[in-house]
Amino acid sequence: MCYHIGDSGSMESSKISQVASQFDLALDDDHVKKIHAWLELLKTWNRKLDLTAAKKDGDLIDVMLTDAFVLAKHLPEGAKVIDVGSGAGAPGLPLAIARPDLKMTLAEPLTKRVSFLRTAIAAVERPDVIVKRVRADVLEVDAWDVAISRATFSPDEWLEVGEDLVRDGGEIWVLLAKDDAPTDISIEPKIRQMETFEYNWPNSGHPRRAVRYVKSAI
Repeated sequence: MCYHIGDSGSMESSKISQVASQFDLALDDDHVKKIHAWLELLKTWNRKLDLTAAKKDGDLIDVMLTDAFVLAKHLPEGAKVIDVGSGAGAPGLPLAIARPDLKMTLAEPLTKRVSFLRTAIAAVERPDVIVKRVRADVLEVDAWDVAISRATFSPDEWLEVGEDLVRDGGEIWVLLAKDDAPTDISIEPKIRQMETFEYNWPNSGHPRRAVRYVKSAI
């Protein structure tokens, strides 16, 4: 079912809760307030810096929140998570807000986006979320429980990048629209495909998939 949201003025906080509930995710009032504050700040900055192509409220819900709401149901408790190429914050920042137990790091090489992320983290009062102005190839290796990225690498390339970042037993999530999930990969058998979660963006109805891979010790 598609859920259409008004496209003018300030987004209603209730819309965030309603969309989260479509994915069986219960957000308390504080979580909703923080996500709402981040999205409103993004709309303001986006008028000058073009941080995301999503302009209307419905598109922002689709692009900035939905993948995070899906991931929030499946990541391990207390996991150390790296979001590579975080851009304006998705999916890492809303995921950190929805799951405050996660130890979240946002990696982003572009200065203007890093400035926005640091401002957003202050606005939502989450100083525990770390922002690194770095490329993926200079991040610590074998350092994370979970690695996520969206629209920064091709699926096959991201799986190899993520393999370097996570410890043995760690998870690499590949977020897909039209692309096929990587299957014939050079780093097998160390990386194993475990689960696929299929869903639709609530406003546009576009199909999405989140595929979980696990790095195992050889």
